[in-house]
Amino acid sequence: MAEPIELTEDNFTSEVLEADMPVMIDFWAPWCGPCHMVSPIVESLADKYEGKIKVGKVNLDEYPAVASEYAIRSIPAIFIFNDGKVAERVVGVQPEDVLAAMIERVLEQ
Repeated sequence: MAEPIELTEDNFTSEVLEADMPVMIDFWAPWCGPCHMVSPIVESLADKYEGKIKVGKVNLDEYPAVASEYAIRSIPAIFIFNDGKVAERVVGVQPEDVLAAMIERVLEQ
């Protein structure tokens, strides 16, 4: 089973911006109830799309500079990066099919 990787300010560039495949990121915080609701969905998608996308999580309490860089004001926020740029984004709890559709759109690019 594929597990989301922990993204930090130190590895964000190498793991996301320089990645050789699309990267879906779950921006979250431990105190955020809705973030805990979306986490199992993100983990399921990491498993389903293993080898096609990379999946990571950024704890915004620990890495606020990343939140600032991407103007994240509400969480959970799901971004999909492709070729080092934000290709898709959504804020709030979304069902798995909505997130899967975002992934599919990026994979078709």
